[in-house]
Amino acid sequence: MNEKQQQLLLKITRRHLFQECGVGIGAIALSALLAEETRAAKKRPMIEGRNPLAPRAGHFAAKAKSVIFMHMAGGPSHVDLFDPKPTLQKLNGQIPPQSFLEGKRFAFLKPDAKLLASPRQFAPRGKSGVPWCELFPHIGAMADDICLVNGMKTDVFNHGPAKMFTHTGSPRAGRPSMGAWLTYGIGTQADDLPGFVVLQSGPRGPRSGALLWGSGFLPSTYQGVPFHAGAEPILNLANPRGVDRQRQRDFFDAVRDLNRARLARVGDPEIATRIAAYEIAYKMQASAPELMDIAKEPQHILDMYGAEPGKHSFANNCLLARRLVQRGVRFVQMYHTEWDHHGGPNADLGKPLENVCREVDQPCAALLKDLKQQGLLDNTIVIWGGEFGRTPMGEPRETMGRDHHIDAYSMWLAGGGIKGGTVVGKTDEIGFSIVEDPVHVHDMQATVLHLLGLDHEKLTFRFQGRDFRLTDVEGNVVKKMLA
Repeated sequence: MNEKQQQLLLKITRRHLFQECGVGIGAIALSALLAEETRAAKKRPMIEGRNPLAPRAGHFAAKAKSVIFMHMAGGPSHVDLFDPKPTLQKLNGQIPPQSFLEGKRFAFLKPDAKLLASPRQFAPRGKSGVPWCELFPHIGAMADDICLVNGMKTDVFNHGPAKMFTHTGSPRAGRPSMGAWLTYGIGTQADDLPGFVVLQSGPRGPRSGALLWGSGFLPSTYQGVPFHAGAEPILNLANPRGVDRQRQRDFFDAVRDLNRARLARVGDPEIATRIAAYEIAYKMQASAPELMDIAKEPQHILDMYGAEPGKHSFANNCLLARRLVQRGVRFVQMYHTEWDHHGGPNADLGKPLENVCREVDQPCAALLKDLKQQGLLDNTIVIWGGEFGRTPMGEPRETMGRDHHIDAYSMWLAGGGIKGGTVVGKTDEIGFSIVEDPVHVHDMQATVLHLLGLDHEKLTFRFQGRDFRLTDVEGNVVKKMLA
């Protein structure tokens, strides 16, 4: 190479190289991107012009049709509420050996934390004889319908990321929630309501907020829709002043035709989402206010739940959850806050724990009874639990509480193919570690999808060059939970 050629090469920028070189690097990259988009588009039923929320068959026959997930935000204490430990009572006030805590992660616990006995009493309930805490007299009465999982474990010990892990399978923002995956996989049976509805109660919303019910990289039609108490359950749903129902219908029809023409031309799945959103919005203008009007329920049903029309409460939301699945909604996500009992004002294991248990006990049991009476429990999975548990060691603040604990905690399930009157998993003598049948969060997710006719390893979506799924690269169906 002579000096003139060397000088010429030095003047060529990287941009010129990619544009002009004989191997066509730019063209190769563009071709690969287009091919990737084409492969992904072929897997998305919404580009065919039909409703992306239309019911679809799963991978195999399903045991259940819908899910009600009651998330107790903050982390209920398993050793106080579900997993009685006589040895913990005997060792109260003692410091565990340091080797016992090596390699463990806690949010606030100090090295000299002492074991803390629970003052709560347990008694066997139902024909199954499963022990239930005195703080749950109503739920305990349904013991024979419930599978109590005392071997839950998770990977994340701070509230926001742990909640995301529970609901999306990842502690990082931007992943689809379980409800989004489910409606993406099998659609919904409701044609005048969203397939995925969110109900909230308690003094504040859950940490991480809308990330917990988002659709992530799935089309936005699959995200959860929050319903609110009051005259306008869904924000911005009512017609503008002066626009009657026929004018609204004419407007929707015109927009639908324009969107369909654009969809046929470019095949963008978000256009199909837009079409479906307009149509559902129009139908919800009539269906949602009627749905939210629980005053039409018989008085004995309202009394059974402890529900009060017009009030914002967990009891009202439990009744709404039954009304939603009765109308074909696929996934109802409920959040009830104030289970974060570290100690301190309104956050200890005394009256604050008793109060929040009282708020949920009667409504949860009523929901199970009502679903059973309506013939819905056999095809509805009911899930109850938080993002993690609490430590057997106490956390002294102004008053006594417990720290976050990820290595062992409890949840319970009922209905839709779940084996009632059983306990899955066993912890050690103080409730610190699992010694039998551990159930990881991804195992729980895989089991719920299985009951709805979905193989968690096959329910995937291609994004940024790889196939994603709810259970990431883990998860096993827990057969001991299945009826």
